[in-house]
Amino acid sequence: MNTLNKQTITLAIAAFLWIAQTENTSAKRAPAADAGGHNKRGIELAEQKQFDAAVAEFTKAIQASPKDPRGYNNRGTAYRASGKLAEAASDFSKAIEIAPKDYIGYMERGETEVMQNQFDAALADLDKAVQLKPDEPVSYKFRGFAEIGLTQWDRAVADFTTAIEKNPNDPQSYDRRAWANRNLKNYDAAVSDYTAMIEKNPADAEAMVKRGATYVSMTQYEKAIADYEAALKLKPDDYDTVQRLQYAQGMLAARNAPPPTATPIAKEEAPGLITPLNIGIAIAVLVIIAVVARLVTRGKSEGEATSGRIR
Repeated sequence: MNTLNKQTITLAIAAFLWIAQTENTSAKRAPAADAGGHNKRGIELAEQKQFDAAVAEFTKAIQASPKDPRGYNNRGTAYRASGKLAEAASDFSKAIEIAPKDYIGYMERGETEVMQNQFDAALADLDKAVQLKPDEPVSYKFRGFAEIGLTQWDRAVADFTTAIEKNPNDPQSYDRRAWANRNLKNYDAAVSDYTAMIEKNPADAEAMVKRGATYVSMTQYEKAIADYEAALKLKPDDYDTVQRLQYAQGMLAARNAPPPTATPIAKEEAPGLITPLNIGIAIAVLVIIAVVARLVTRGKSEGEATSGRIR
């Protein structure tokens, strides 16, 4: 599962609880609207993560009030939380059909489309959600997810910034804005967001690792090592962080290593006169001289003797 889907699945459950709060508020204003209390019971089951049972209760709520979009929105969120994305999208579409001016159906369907990697469709729904309720931070955050899926990093940064302005206590908006800034090579901005996450939650080992990775991209290996070591104190068995730490230590050691000392190359000395080859040549020359001298001497003796006898 990629990082985007992991994040949005976490958001799916959080969003359900948010819908649940809205539902409870509506129930207080109009308790008769929830015939048989099925929506309320379904919300309680969903909060306990009993999603199949929650779906059954929301189905009863829909049967009791088929024109009430809340039953579809709640059942769609329960479907999504249990991984049934097609069923969830269908329920949100029905809620939109019943209440086209209600932003919740567009926002929830947009999130579901993000989880299905249908980013263009998600943008259209989330644009509509923002248009209908511009002060809701969740719609901006989900739209930022869709923009990340489309590698629209600048737009994602802008949406997460708006989401943070409207809800400064949501760590996921900081995390995803940091990721978008890392892809834009705005490393200082990414470090700032990870630092904010760590300040809000000093036990957030994942934020420490991500900040460490950002420091590595900035070649600030000492700071990266400090973050990895701090993360390993919280999660000592995280092998991925161990590898990251070793890499940063290796890069730092390589950068701090003294330059290699050049070994002088000895000049090749000219060979001396007394070499085996020269000695061999000299002996050969002497032998030749001796042979020639011998032949010359023998020739003279024989000539002189012959000449004496003739006369």
